[in-house]
Amino acid sequence: MKALPLMAALALCAPLPSHAAEPAAKAAKPAAASTATSTAASTAAAKKPAQPPRSSADILATAPASVWRDVDPDNLLVMALPQGQVFIELAPRFAPAHVDNIRALARGGYYDGLAIVRVQDNFVTQWGDPNADDEDTGLKGKGKPFPAGAKSHLPAEFSIPLKGVPMTLLPDVEGWAPRAGQVDGFPAAADPKTGQAWLAHCYGTVGAGRGNAKDSSTGAELYAVIGHAPRGLDLNITVVGRVLKGMEFLSALPRGGAAMGFYDKPEQRLGIERVSLASALPAEQRPALQVLRTDTPTWTELLNARRNRGGWSSTVPATRTCAAPPCRCASSPCPRPM
Repeated sequence: MKALPLMAALALCAPLPSHAAEPAAKAAKPAAASTATSTAASTAAAKKPAQPPRSSADILATAPASVWRDVDPDNLLVMALPQGQVFIELAPRFAPAHVDNIRALARGGYYDGLAIVRVQDNFVTQWGDPNADDEDTGLKGKGKPFPAGAKSHLPAEFSIPLKGVPMTLLPDVEGWAPRAGQVDGFPAAADPKTGQAWLAHCYGTVGAGRGNAKDSSTGAELYAVIGHAPRGLDLNITVVGRVLKGMEFLSALPRGGAAMGFYDKPEQRLGIERVSLASALPAEQRPALQVLRTDTPTWTELLNARRNRGGWSSTVPATRTCAAPPCRCASSPCPRPM
C-alpha cells in the first residue's frame, strides 16, 4: 500500500475591519416642525429592536428547492461497511481520468471484499487491496486484478486550467492559495499567476493514493481526510471527490499502528462489503441526495451565519476555505438500504 506524507495544515483569519472615529456633532439650531417629525420617526425606528441574524438551521430549513442541486448518480459512490454506508461524490471536472477509472472499478466489483487498511489519527482513513503491489516492501503480483475497462496507468491530475472554472470566491484570507472558494460544491483553490485551479484537502476530501511517481495513482487506493485540513497535500495528490454522508463510519475507526497508521495485523482491517455507483443500483435502492448550491444568496447567508455565530462564540470572522455545502436527502427514507 502507498503511504501519504503527513503534512501540517495552516489557516489564517481575516482581520477585523477598522472603523474611524465619528466626528463630533456641531451644535444645531432649533429644528422646524417637519424636521422634528422626521427626528421623532427616526428615534422610534432606532428604538425598534433589530432582527437577530438567522441561524444556520433556520437558513437551511427555509431554503427553497431552487438552491439545492441533485447529485448525479453516475458521480455518486456508495460504499457499504459493516457499520453503515458512506456516500462519496466524485469530481469529474478536476480528475476526469481518475473518475472514469473509479467508475470502471466500481462497475467491475473491484472494491468489493477489499479493506480499510489504514487509519492515521488526525490525518486519513485509507482503503484498497492489502495485497496490492507495494514499492516499499517489494510485494508484487498478488493484488486483485483490475476488471475490464479499468486502466493500470493514469496521468496525474493535480490541477486544471483556471480559465472558465465557475468558482464562487470567498472573501477570506488563507495561507495556501491566492484565491479560495467552491467549485461544483467542492472546496477549491486557485492561483491566477499560474493559471491553475485545484481541489483543496479539507475534512472529508477523498483522494487517490500514490507512490513516489506522480502518475502512480489509479483510484484503486483511496483515502478520506479525517482530521485537520492537510493542505500541504494540495497539488501533490489527485483529489477525486468528497464524502457527502457517512464520515462517522470513517473517522471513528480504531487507529492503526506506529507505521503511519497502517494496521499491524490483517484481523485489524475493516472489510468493505461492496462499493457501487448509485447509477448501477436498482431504482428502489438508489439514494436521492441533494447538495446546497454555492452560487446563491442562501449559501452566502449560510457562510456569514457560520462566521459570526454570536453567543459565546467570538465574532471574529474565521477563514471558510474548507467550507463545504451541506447535503440532504431528496426522499425518505434516506439512504435506502442496499
